[in-house]
Amino acid sequence: QVQLVESGGGLVQAGGSLRLSCAASGSIWGINDMGWYRQAPGNQRELVARITGVGSTDYAPFVKGRFTISRDNAKNTVYLQMNSMKPEDTAVYYCNVKFYGVGTYWGQGTQVTVSS
Repeated sequence: QVQLVESGGGLVQAGGSLRLSCAASGSIWGINDMGWYRQAPGNQRELVARITGVGSTDYAPFVKGRFTISRDNAKNTVYLQMNSMKPEDTAVYYCNVKFYGVGTYWGQGTQVTVSS
């Protein structure tokens, strides 16, 4: 059994910052890719950023230069530092983790709201 617990969402003004965390626990043999997705009302879920097991990163064009994904392998945790936030960043953010031998899991989602 594997669990993902997200934290760090909330309300921020435009131009502000938030940091999301997603911690994995349970029967973990190893973690491959970790990522963050988001879904705004009426929209499909979309990739925000992802990081491989060796630390390579990939970002959606709309967050490049503003968001930074990182991971702490000792803590089985992935982070998303969000700076220079815009109202269009408002969405529910989900972490996505690929576990070796177990499969891919989603976090419960955390609401991020950016006011103008």
